[in-house]
Amino acid sequence: MATIIVDSRGTACPGPITDLIRAYRKAANGDLIELLATDVGIKSDAKAWCERTRNELVGITEDAGTYKAVIRIVSKRGMA
Repeated sequence: MATIIVDSRGTACPGPITDLIRAYRKAANGDLIELLATDVGIKSDAKAWCERTRNELVGITEDAGTYKAVIRIVSKRGMA
């Protein structure tokens, strides 16, 4: 199991979700993706993406304007 760090800070929608999809394509089941973003839209986008792809949203935190979405890859068969 690997942890993939994706730094999308400073990019606006759809940048963070596009970066998430790129990381997902390289990930394996069991991997964690930690997506860092400054766009508040990542909160709803990450949740919707996880629901659509059947991956697990471990959580989203915010610290000083940076959001960190942690996603566990459990479904490589889901849509990207």
